[in-house]
Amino acid sequence: MSIIKVLLEACHTLPSPLSPLWKMTSDQSSLGRCPNCSEEIPRAWMLIEYETADGTTDNWAECLACDTVVSPE
Repeated sequence: MSIIKVLLEACHTLPSPLSPLWKMTSDQSSLGRCPNCSEEIPRAWMLIEYETADGTTDNWAECLACDTVVSPE
């Protein structure tokens, strides 16, 4: 059995409290634009969303045009 198959099976059997962490979204709304190339970044490409020290929410996403991880603007 390949390591990829083992990992994929493990993701599908995560305990309930962790399941939302691994759920991908099909939401097509925009997170904003790439600060490097100005390409629009769909919500589906968000990698992480977090709360900042001042209580606001920010995120990191993959820009497919630049092939890099950015904080959309």
